[in-house]
Amino acid sequence: MRRPTEFRYWENLDRRIPRFVRTLGQRVLGFDPAPSDDVVRTFASMYYDADPLAEAYVDEVYLRRGTAIGREMLERALAHGVASVEGAPASLVRLLDDVERDPEWLDWDLVEQGARVFRRWSTDVFRFAGAITLAAYSESSVAKPLALTGAYAGASTKHRFLETAAFWIAVSEPGGLRPGAGGRLSAMRVRMMHVFVRQRLLAHPEWDLDAWGVPISQADAMLTLMGGSFGPGLAMHAMGYRTSAREIEATMHFWRYVGHLMGVRPRWYPSSMREAAQLSFVTFVKSAGRAGEDGKMLCRSYASAFAPEREGSFFARMHGELEHRVHLGYTRFFLPPPIYRANGLPPAGVFALAPLALAPFVLALETARRNVPGADAISDRIARARRERWLARHLAGRATEYRPVESFTR
Repeated sequence: MRRPTEFRYWENLDRRIPRFVRTLGQRVLGFDPAPSDDVVRTFASMYYDADPLAEAYVDEVYLRRGTAIGREMLERALAHGVASVEGAPASLVRLLDDVERDPEWLDWDLVEQGARVFRRWSTDVFRFAGAITLAAYSESSVAKPLALTGAYAGASTKHRFLETAAFWIAVSEPGGLRPGAGGRLSAMRVRMMHVFVRQRLLAHPEWDLDAWGVPISQADAMLTLMGGSFGPGLAMHAMGYRTSAREIEATMHFWRYVGHLMGVRPRWYPSSMREAAQLSFVTFVKSAGRAGEDGKMLCRSYASAFAPEREGSFFARMHGELEHRVHLGYTRFFLPPPIYRANGLPPAGVFALAPLALAPFVLALETARRNVPGADAISDRIARARRERWLARHLAGRATEYRPVESFTR
């Protein structure tokens, strides 16, 4: 199987730190965190897997008849069925047939349970997911698409992050992934955006296919799905969340289906906490860390994304400053210290303890949710309202469009 040259798992496996982590994992977890070589080879080869169904539709309609027509046809078909699109092209029929057919592994009860758990984490999971993504910016396959397109860089960082948060909200609303629902539409919009970015980057002179695989590959996409499920399910225990192993596996199932709608069809996907832990070990060990200044630029842009505006009332500026400090504090708390320092991120001061300061309140709510009749439903409504208010406040009336950038930064 083909693997990128920057996939350094076997070269790094016998180094001191991976050996220590492997030994510690065997003693603490009771199993070897290193999966079989067959699993690793399959994962490595997924860096060359893309999304042929969506790419065929983009080639046939978006590129030949125009982006507006392609988007209108797709959204009409999603809302009213492909029969509502007069003269629907064959590529759209195949794409919609695939999307509307449930995969054999799908369990709708688990999808809804996982979405509910994700909602329970509210805006805390937004900040967590944003912070841990910075750890991946040392990898060229992750950093180069963002650096070359200008996404998540400079002044665009905050709005792109808010678009991602809007997507998280849409897909995790109750019933949000059902046919005709807003989450399914958002997933398909992001899917089309990824196709455009992938095609343009593959033609870019700086893209190194041998070293990095295809842009926005199935492998990197699967790691993103883990970053919304397995990662926060464990790490946010430090904030007082008491997410059980079964709930974490439900969020993994939920995000697997979100990925399915987005064209992420991995040839191997973790089905348990054990397999997710093994994938995390592979991700840690295989790192080449060669993104260089591009990765550092992305980290710094994210760290300053919520810096307050200089204009506005004193209250607005102070509120903006507090939001910025909390954002930086979460980043400092969840991002490993060596990565934080290596990227030259600013000190967070006492705000690095912000997640811990909230832990007693979160734990009290979690306890009430588990033990008081009706509290779980109330908690769900509060969490949904909280994240909607947070998004509306930061978007300040701007729209989320999920459109690919029109030009490269270099």
